[in-house]
Amino acid sequence: MDSMEKLNKHLRERAVDLYRMKKSGTKIVGYAAGGFAPLEMIYAAGAIPVCLGMGGDPEPVTEAMSYTPLFLCTYCRSQIAYHKLGEVPYYQLPDLIVVPIVDANNKLIADSFSYFTDVNVFRFGVPHDKQPLDADYYKYGLNLLKKELEALTGNEITDEKLAKEIVLENERRSLLKEISMLRIGADPVISSKDYVALHHATFYADRTVYLELLKEIRDELKIKRAAMVEKKYSGPRVMVVASTLAHGDMRIQEIVEGTNAQIVYEEAAEGMVPYLNNVDTNMSPMDGIVDCYFVQRIKNPWDRPWGDRFERLLEKAKEFDCQVIVWYQTLYRDGADLQSWTFGRKFKEAGLNFVKIETNYNAAEKGPMRTRIETAIEMVAQDYAAI
Repeated sequence: MDSMEKLNKHLRERAVDLYRMKKSGTKIVGYAAGGFAPLEMIYAAGAIPVCLGMGGDPEPVTEAMSYTPLFLCTYCRSQIAYHKLGEVPYYQLPDLIVVPIVDANNKLIADSFSYFTDVNVFRFGVPHDKQPLDADYYKYGLNLLKKELEALTGNEITDEKLAKEIVLENERRSLLKEISMLRIGADPVISSKDYVALHHATFYADRTVYLELLKEIRDELKIKRAAMVEKKYSGPRVMVVASTLAHGDMRIQEIVEGTNAQIVYEEAAEGMVPYLNNVDTNMSPMDGIVDCYFVQRIKNPWDRPWGDRFERLLEKAKEFDCQVIVWYQTLYRDGADLQSWTFGRKFKEAGLNFVKIETNYNAAEKGPMRTRIETAIEMVAQDYAAI
């Protein structure tokens, strides 16, 4: 796709652009990749958001041993190493790092940056349930974030500014959702590798450029989709349920794309933009943000209780005609590990094949991963044509 190539070119030049903006006085706000830091608030303050979303490389995992405990999530441990290694410019840019705390694993991101760098770190809690008091607590944290961003930039975050940013972020989410839905009912017109790359691009790209190119990509894919036959599947369809799909970690996509199967839906607690819901513009800006980012969002594997998480995952598997669930989690992400046992049994009872994959971002993992995923796909390969 020509538009995808344009986007990649823009991303190759983006770090230099951000450095120049920082030198001229624009504040850069880094944020953890869990999807709970509202970008609307960062933009409304006149700052530029940049996600700390890298992962998949074994070198930072080894480097992190000098800074962090071993028995915590591989992805979360790696974040301070990306900063210390100095090879990814986005990790050197932030004037402030925002970490919504969801569990002890991603708390490590905040703790390590606080201890080992001079970058100011702001953290606020994300409750594990979605009752009214939980939403109030999340809103309280956002109000504290609002004050922090105003102090950083010297700009007041007004309802009018938030409302303007909500429109643009709703457009971003809607476009990503529209592209994802094009994978229903026929072979996907975009690979999972490219679709997840679109999510990772939003971590860094200039938003105006990104939205225009995303529209072009959407239009190109709609033309491609219109030429396809309904309910024409050339192989088994896979849903990936992940604790983290980090920028730089495409091992699951690469393995599945080497088979006759196709990944047609991804649910990632970290590393993708939550796009299924938009901010309700009939609500006050702050209440709408709380509703979209917290209340309406599918529960994550670390949440207690699990509520309707399984039912919502199964609904997506059925909507996208999936026969295989690849459960992908980083090592020592205990919430996902605990949930995988119960959900694996439930998926199998619902007639879906299930395979659990755990990663420490080690290159030696790929062979065993490939064997297990290929076996899970081969077990349903004889039946997919009957769908």
